[in-house]
Amino acid sequence: MVFSSLVFLYLFLPCSLLLYYFFGSKFRHGLGADGSTDSGAPTEAQNYILIAVSLFFYAWGEPIWVCLLVLTAAVDWFAALWMERTRGTNGPKFALALSLVSNLSLLGVFKYSDFVVDNVNTAFGASFNLPGYALPIGISFYVFQTLSYSVDVYRGDVRAQRRFTDFLLFVSLFPQLVAGPIVRYVHIASEVRGRRHSWDLFSRGLHRLCVGLFKKVFIANVAGEWAQRTMGGDLTLLSTGDAWLGLAMFTLQIYFDFSAYSDMAIGLGMMFGFHFHENFNYPYISKSVTEFWRRWHISLSTFFRDYVYIPLGGRAHRPYRNLFIVWALTGFWHGPSWNFMLWGLYFGVWIAIERLFLSRLLERLPSVFGHLYLLFIVTLGWALFYFTDLQQLRDFLMILFAVNDAPLLGEQTISDLQSHSLWLPFALIACTPIAPWFASHAMRLGVVRVMAAWRPVATLGLDVVLLLSCTALLVGQSYNPFLYFRF
Repeated sequence: MVFSSLVFLYLFLPCSLLLYYFFGSKFRHGLGADGSTDSGAPTEAQNYILIAVSLFFYAWGEPIWVCLLVLTAAVDWFAALWMERTRGTNGPKFALALSLVSNLSLLGVFKYSDFVVDNVNTAFGASFNLPGYALPIGISFYVFQTLSYSVDVYRGDVRAQRRFTDFLLFVSLFPQLVAGPIVRYVHIASEVRGRRHSWDLFSRGLHRLCVGLFKKVFIANVAGEWAQRTMGGDLTLLSTGDAWLGLAMFTLQIYFDFSAYSDMAIGLGMMFGFHFHENFNYPYISKSVTEFWRRWHISLSTFFRDYVYIPLGGRAHRPYRNLFIVWALTGFWHGPSWNFMLWGLYFGVWIAIERLFLSRLLERLPSVFGHLYLLFIVTLGWALFYFTDLQQLRDFLMILFAVNDAPLLGEQTISDLQSHSLWLPFALIACTPIAPWFASHAMRLGVVRVMAAWRPVATLGLDVVLLLSCTALLVGQSYNPFLYFRF
């Protein structure tokens, strides 16, 4: 089940909210952070309801993998308790090893076993059968979440959660379960039992959900269909202009697809009283690759920084070795294919070049050069990300740089630009913080301050318009994928 589906919007979410706020609130018991009665905190029943609807959400597509999710949560919950009870001995090390081995083994078996066997067959001329395990949805995300919890407890950054149901709530929370952002336990530990509900938080969450839904349906789906028609078709029919335009559309699709999902996840979390960290911060306005990765998929970047890069030594000890290890792992995390490894190392190389000399050069030039450099490097990098077949990647790059006999411009290029003449400027502007900047400055005008009392009503009206518009588009659209389900 995806957030941008009619089943989720008009069946699952309303039923979940009804159960949570109407039936769950009937059982008012103190669940404040200090254990005292707190009318704004969740009831015991509300937490159980949220676990139940989250597990149902996950089981919608693949019921059997719920067992794997609960098993993973149980192992890490037990390991964390073991760490706390055996402080001062070797117990915490054994418990951390148990967590690391169990989680990484699951990820290795389900996500990478086919890749390993296939490469062994290719390298040694063997004929081992591929395991063919189906990839459980969201395993890359919830494995990283539970791993970060184990490491944080081992370091003493957070206390172990003594109630398994509370820990299961953190792991299974449906807004962020299948595709992130990667929510760390330390960030929401106090909200598992002590979060506060309010209409203001709920309404802000609803608005974030509707904006994210609009980005997904109106921009990501349109760009994705355009990119698929171009890059997913017969490459021999492409002109160089078609190739660049298709790649630009994939650049828009992957940003709006995932940032929209993050917006919806953050909004849904707010509707249930949780505050998730931001995951995107207008990455395409960056002026360097280093800055780009501070703004793109922030939860993943900070995970590798805090749990891999810094423990390896960071910048203090063999920084370039650490940098390339992190970027190889970042690429490989996205999928069991050599193109993802190339994609990760590609960005590692550019960050290394920036550290060596390029960042100092860019600082001396007008900022427009930094923006153009970043957009070129990142857009080209998405070609490595898109094509899992390296031969197709090679053919596409030859068309992209006019190495072969492909025409520079085709009729399809001109036709696509004409048919999207209004949509394209809107999509490009939406990549920038222009709209939020305008809104924040408009609020300073006297006439807007006079009408500030009507802002909640206006926001709700806008949300209704966005929701109805997206509903109409979803009814008519047949193309509604979510890219990060692959990971």
